[in-house]
Amino acid sequence: MSTTGKVAFTLGVNDIDQSNHYGVVVMIPVTPELLKQFDVPGPRYTSYPTADRFVEAFAQDEYLQVLDQRRVGGFALPLSIYVHIPFCESLCFYCACNKIITKNHHRGTEYLRYLSREIDLQVSRLGTGRIVSQLHLGGGSPTYLSDTELTELMSMLRRNFQMVLRGEYSIEVDPRTVDADRLARLAELGFNRLSFGIQDFDPAVQQAVHRIQPVEKVSALMQAARDLHFDSINVDLIYGLPRQTPESFERTIEQVIQLRPDRIALYAYAHLPQRFKPQRHINQQELPNASAKLSMLSRSISVFLEAGYMYVGMDHFALPGDALAIAKRQGRLHRNFQGYSTQPDCDLIGLGVSAIGSVGASYSQNAKSLDEYYDHLDQGRLPVVRGLSMAHDDLMRRAIIMALMCQGNLQFESIELSYLVDFRKYFSRELEILQEFANNELVVLEECGIQVTNRGWFFVRAIAMVFDRYLQADRNRAQFSKII
Repeated sequence: MSTTGKVAFTLGVNDIDQSNHYGVVVMIPVTPELLKQFDVPGPRYTSYPTADRFVEAFAQDEYLQVLDQRRVGGFALPLSIYVHIPFCESLCFYCACNKIITKNHHRGTEYLRYLSREIDLQVSRLGTGRIVSQLHLGGGSPTYLSDTELTELMSMLRRNFQMVLRGEYSIEVDPRTVDADRLARLAELGFNRLSFGIQDFDPAVQQAVHRIQPVEKVSALMQAARDLHFDSINVDLIYGLPRQTPESFERTIEQVIQLRPDRIALYAYAHLPQRFKPQRHINQQELPNASAKLSMLSRSISVFLEAGYMYVGMDHFALPGDALAIAKRQGRLHRNFQGYSTQPDCDLIGLGVSAIGSVGASYSQNAKSLDEYYDHLDQGRLPVVRGLSMAHDDLMRRAIIMALMCQGNLQFESIELSYLVDFRKYFSRELEILQEFANNELVVLEECGIQVTNRGWFFVRAIAMVFDRYLQADRNRAQFSKII
């Protein structure tokens, strides 16, 4: 923190020398006035429209119509599959995921039986043998399942889908539930990407969030994963947790740099105890303030860039040779419900309780409770309980928001040619609102497009919000966390 009341914020997106992939550190002041004005509650835009806009009028029948239309037209790209495993053995107080805390592992066996039914129903409309190039197991804790259960799940998927050679097959790993032998089994099953949930290495912070995992254990697992030649290893970190300080979090960052993961996801903690009951265990008085959080973020980005990581976007960093960094350089970066992705906008099939899918111009979501999920499948019905069919305006705004979130750049002509509109006329109100961002040097408004500045990347969610028709209409942002 400087003595002038400004926070030295390091980003340097446009100042990164992409030829050697190392960041040139640029100190950009973020004033308290900017924080007050633009650090507002808002979505993370893993989709547009966002999931809170899904409606119950879109259910199984509407979803099946979408599948039938896609089958007739043919799937232009390989599928992406997401499988949600909701179970965890212990509760992490910060968690906002859909999870079930239980030590009764028989529940995993039952869950797989119902997953099998759901896959059968999906494939009956998709057709057997659809090509899949991406698979992600999330949770909960997918490694809650035993090796035998994970083997059964992968066999299920391979019986029904054609998994391409060298596809991206990832699984979220709770370091407390695996050892080197389990990682070897994951590799044998075909997983080539791992994501370790670390969050913070400081013992006091770990105690405050009820997640104890020593750095030595994670280090041993990282080395085992390297010895097994996984293509990419990601670690998740969270800043803004209780008892964190800029000094303690910098120690965690330095430890992560020593581990040298291929990717780093750096998330801001969203404290919404009114929505997420586990967070009520957190003492709000122990949460760092916005200034401390900004300092953590600023220093983290500096360290990552100095260590040779490429800034991918918003909350993701990757080593230059990682597929995510390559996709960024080549302009192929995409964003979906798992965050940034290397695969272009393709059909995503969501499997499991609460899973979200995206097929064609639609979104769908499964039942959020196990009882309701099981009940639909017992009736021989897909458990889709809500979703959305996107209109022309939705698709156009999605393209704009994703361009800003993924590339930090929007060319008006691309939207005009794709959607047959006069951009400046259609979005005259949005461009007027963006002038305030331009006045604060967060964007550059050019004759032919919009460019997010280095400082603007910090507020890119707020910039994207300008084009969110639903959010601008009702201004109901209480359900979202603040950007910082």
